[in-house]
Amino acid sequence: MVRTVSILSVSSLLAMLLLGTAWTAEQASAAPPSLRETGAIASSPANPSASSDLLQQSWTAYKQRFIQADGRVVDWESNARSTSEGQAYAMLRSVLANDPDTFAQTLQWAENNLNRKGKEGSDDSLWSWQWGQNDQGEWTILDRNFASDADVDAATALILAARRWDRPDYLALAQTKIKDVWKLATIALPLPRGSEARYLLPGPLSSFQPQPNQIYFNPSYFAPYAFRLFAQVDSERDWMGMVDSSYEALRQSSTVSLVGLPSDWVALNPETGRFSAVPTSTHLRSMYSFDAYRVWWRISLDAAWFGEPRAKDFLQKHLQPLAEMWRSRQSIPARITLLGTPIASYEATSQYAMLYPAFQIVDPAIAEQIRQQKLMPTYKDGIWDNNSAYYVQNLAWFGLFPSTDVAASWLR
Repeated sequence: MVRTVSILSVSSLLAMLLLGTAWTAEQASAAPPSLRETGAIASSPANPSASSDLLQQSWTAYKQRFIQADGRVVDWESNARSTSEGQAYAMLRSVLANDPDTFAQTLQWAENNLNRKGKEGSDDSLWSWQWGQNDQGEWTILDRNFASDADVDAATALILAARRWDRPDYLALAQTKIKDVWKLATIALPLPRGSEARYLLPGPLSSFQPQPNQIYFNPSYFAPYAFRLFAQVDSERDWMGMVDSSYEALRQSSTVSLVGLPSDWVALNPETGRFSAVPTSTHLRSMYSFDAYRVWWRISLDAAWFGEPRAKDFLQKHLQPLAEMWRSRQSIPARITLLGTPIASYEATSQYAMLYPAFQIVDPAIAEQIRQQKLMPTYKDGIWDNNSAYYVQNLAWFGLFPSTDVAASWLR
């Protein structure tokens, strides 16, 4: 994970470090399975009480280990840094767990420490993505660029919290943030016959457009369910159009893989409208790996919360190669190339956690096998894998949280 100063370095840095998940091929082959990769669950979907108890236990353990008293979420595997992703995940988990105090604390810490407004000429409400200890030993913002998935997740959490706890101030803040997401983190690109489509950028356009005919996207950032919520509270912008463009981008970008899997990163030529793999000269990688796992979760939420038929269609088609791997070997490798070839000898609990809700929709038998064989065995005392595995804790919890526990009144 390196930091340079070229235009691509910002996108590389954001891509590699926004979530700590996009590594080089050499790093992938050498990465130990302790990093974002092992963990489990010990409850049955047939026993809602046990599931609820486990999720509450893991939430309590997560707060004790990863959230400071002031609301800062600590990523112990990355030099005890904090990220906008971490704060947003904590907010989303807080509202789903009905924990308004932790929600307020994690929100306030982010607003106090990550807010870009007034810094280096910024006048927006988005969050700088990385905060930690600099070379001088000071704890401060390390990179003031934003990561759009974190701001989308934070705004989603604010809308749900406003409705669950009757907090109009949270709704007002969400409306402010989503206007800035639209302004700074989306781009309208031309389509045939004079129309256009708007897409969610991973961060500032200057960081992800190295040349006019090339824009980099992260498919795991596309969140149709969130855009539907945004449309409900912001009628001035065409968020429903973003739902449509997200599904189209997911469909087209998955063709970069010969087996139809989503990639961590893809490139789009705005002149031709075609997706391709990112150049190998960058630190970004077009492969199925730790970022791409989250596509299954985000699309599953749109299916579960809003009954979107395109969500189920996407899952049925693009989960096929993984379902075939599972049936033949009862395991799925952590990384798969565009050719469909595994390049990791280890598995990833974060992947299984994201696959669990997706297979619940299209193949419940596989979902149950994954839960029993891959998610149960390594859960202990509220922790998946080990007590430094920040990413696993979040993805496991989200993947296992029952969609039926989200009240309809929060979504409409």
